[in-house]
Amino acid sequence: MADLIEFLPLTRSGRLAGRGVDFTAIDVKSTGLRSGRIVELGAVRVRGDGAVLGELATLIDPGRSLPASWSGPHRITAGDLVGAPSFADVLGPLLDLCRGAVVVAHDLPLVQGFLAEEVARVGVRLPALPGVSTAIAAQEALRLPNYRLATIARALGIRDFPPHLASASARACAQVVTALVGTHGLRFAAPPRYPELPRYAPGGRILRRPDVEVAERGWMSGVVDRVVTSPSTADSAGAAYLDLLAEAVADEYLSGEEVWALAGLAAEAGLPEPDVRHLHAEFVSALRAVAEADGVVTADEDRALRQVAAALDVPNVVADLRPTTTDRKATRVLVLGTTAEADQLRARVLDEGVQLAKKLTATVTHLAYDASVPPTEPRLTRAADLGADVVDVATAPVALGFDLPPASPSPTYELPAPPPARYEPVPDWPVEEATAAAPPQPTQQFAPVPAHSAPKSAGRLPAVVGGRAMMAVGLLLMLITVISLFGGLALGGGFFFGVLGVGLLVGGWYVSETGRAPAAG
Repeated sequence: MADLIEFLPLTRSGRLAGRGVDFTAIDVKSTGLRSGRIVELGAVRVRGDGAVLGELATLIDPGRSLPASWSGPHRITAGDLVGAPSFADVLGPLLDLCRGAVVVAHDLPLVQGFLAEEVARVGVRLPALPGVSTAIAAQEALRLPNYRLATIARALGIRDFPPHLASASARACAQVVTALVGTHGLRFAAPPRYPELPRYAPGGRILRRPDVEVAERGWMSGVVDRVVTSPSTADSAGAAYLDLLAEAVADEYLSGEEVWALAGLAAEAGLPEPDVRHLHAEFVSALRAVAEADGVVTADEDRALRQVAAALDVPNVVADLRPTTTDRKATRVLVLGTTAEADQLRARVLDEGVQLAKKLTATVTHLAYDASVPPTEPRLTRAADLGADVVDVATAPVALGFDLPPASPSPTYELPAPPPARYEPVPDWPVEEATAAAPPQPTQQFAPVPAHSAPKSAGRLPAVVGGRAMMAVGLLLMLITVISLFGGLALGGGFFFGVLGVGLLVGGWYVSETGRAPAAG
């Protein structure tokens, strides 16, 4: 079977802005997970700026007899479908909404598959329509723990909606795509090509389920929004089952009828009972991990987890769970604003596993606001009075402990400027004319000392010492001669030794004086 919808990516690097494009968001509810018949259709046409241009919402007769006791997971019973139009009756109005517009669905392959089967049963051939998947497009703009429609809507600040209604899901899908192309600037790579669509007259009457007032989402819905799932497995029957299970748990209402209806869908999809039980255990384990991540499990939270585990027949997963006794409040963040920065912070809070509040209460620990929030917003003052930290979205990641504070710049020290150099005037000495062959040589202040040369005075030291030694010997010889003469020495011998002593004395004096004169110079 040829694809009824041609997938178009929305990216930041695209060339065509999406604000000037019309979108038709479609959601269906069916009798099966990945196959079956459509039992409800919702479609909303909007401009890229968010203005609603048209809407279609109706239950659909599946064209086959359903047991009178049949009940689907979307709170649709067999009795609700009595008198509903067939898909052929609403094909014309649906194509009118899609003409000249880009089809949008959250799970585009799923919706495309159901629509293609119904169109084939009618017996008509339609050209491929351009289409966008919000589950895929949101991954270009936001980092989230999962990409369920409700989780994306919460990150974008979109009001809660009842996911079991096709009309409400289609409206939420339309709001998501207009936020992605508007606030976050996602673009098409090329202009969409709109085929010529046939026209069919409507038949039967529209049978719309009444809109319901959305009950305030409680703690469990916030836990479901933070459960981490892999986008790579989104097209499996198990993933489709978990999506329905998450919807049922998030609305704080998981009845036995819903559990049985989900079990019937799993059986039709070919999921064995052990596999379903394993999915239940994994889902409850993921809920528990999120609940315990902030270190606080209250008695009410413990009770809610046990109720879900019991309904899914996996009570052992939370058998050892105990409420904490600490008085510390869990971190709970309220983000105000409509800018991309506010959306990014809401997504960051969810991705970090922290509770994201929808309104200001005493349990809120942090309130973050963006530039779209006026300073007179009363919730800013009220939050401070309640003891919450009030910060702007730019500094919130640091205040919440998601990011480290910016490093302080290293201190710089300025050294005092050196005093200006003083230059003494150089006298104009007369310079002799140099020959052309001899370049001028630099003037040297000190004559270089040849390597290994001793000072000149070192060669005079032995002469001084030797002269003084001769004088000492001469004096000693004269003293001995005088003593010998008194002792009876012959006069001739005394005269000889006396002259010798005087000679040594005079000679030594001469040698010593001769050696000292150059040394002193």
